[in-house]
Amino acid sequence: MPWFDLPEAELKTYRTATAEPADLDAWWRDRLDAARALSQPPMLTPYGEDVYGPLRVWDAEFSGANGDRVKAWYLRPPTDADLPTVVTYIGYGGGRGLPADHVLLPSAGYAVFVMDTRGQGGRWSTGQTADSGPAGPEFPGVMTRGIASPETYYYTRLMTDAALAVEAAASVDGVDATRIAVSGGSQGGGLALAAAALKGDAVKVCHADVPFLCDFHRAITITAADPYAEISQFLAHQTTLIPAALDTLRHVDAALLARRITATTLMSVGLMDEVCPPSTVYAAYNEIQAPKDLAVFPFSGHQTPRTHDETKLRHLHAHL
Repeated sequence: MPWFDLPEAELKTYRTATAEPADLDAWWRDRLDAARALSQPPMLTPYGEDVYGPLRVWDAEFSGANGDRVKAWYLRPPTDADLPTVVTYIGYGGGRGLPADHVLLPSAGYAVFVMDTRGQGGRWSTGQTADSGPAGPEFPGVMTRGIASPETYYYTRLMTDAALAVEAAASVDGVDATRIAVSGGSQGGGLALAAAALKGDAVKVCHADVPFLCDFHRAITITAADPYAEISQFLAHQTTLIPAALDTLRHVDAALLARRITATTLMSVGLMDEVCPPSTVYAAYNEIQAPKDLAVFPFSGHQTPRTHDETKLRHLHAHL
């Protein structure tokens, strides 16, 4: 795929043209407070003691949006010390999978809390969390579920889950609550940005690889690739919903939320990425006022080279 977005020099200064809702901070505060009012403490059950040897693994669950119980994994190396912990989010269509999918960080000395993704987990990795959201007309997938209102939109619930996953992880025995990072790629990268924004100083480091959920209004007009195309194809038929849908997307746009991030942030972008166009990634990056860095991969699409894994480990070691 050739470069199709803005020239790199323009990407470096690109800013989203989407106007932020005037009440965005209060609106999100209400969402989180409503979820907390229905929450129950996290539960952890030992898992796989006959499989993972000295690695410690728990099958976890915590309360997310609407008080819904959200599954997770909690993994840590064999030590009783309070550890820096990385809350991890999953890409579109996937779920938490198996603990074996998440052993890199524990092998490097970190605890990891892996959030399942409500209503997903059947495309490339398995999930176990249902979505309790309202029904309505939608395009196959979750991008248009409840899109007529920010209060009913799927990603309002998922970003609420992501923020409360940070709180759940911080409450677990063996977690150093002063050293929490958030991390993910694609959809997981967008959730990491949202969680870092919504949780402020509670998050010390944010890793967001080729993040999704950024600069929606631009994304749905310049790429024909899924998942953004779910929205454009839906609105091609549901024309009366266009104004409401565009307003909904402003409330969950990680490029707008990124203005609130205080965590030291490392992002990545592929300049040939059709799924999450480079300008939408830069839209989020250019709003962040905290210490930040961006790994730019000129010939990459919607993935990062494996060498970037070591870059992220070095970044964690330096800042967490």
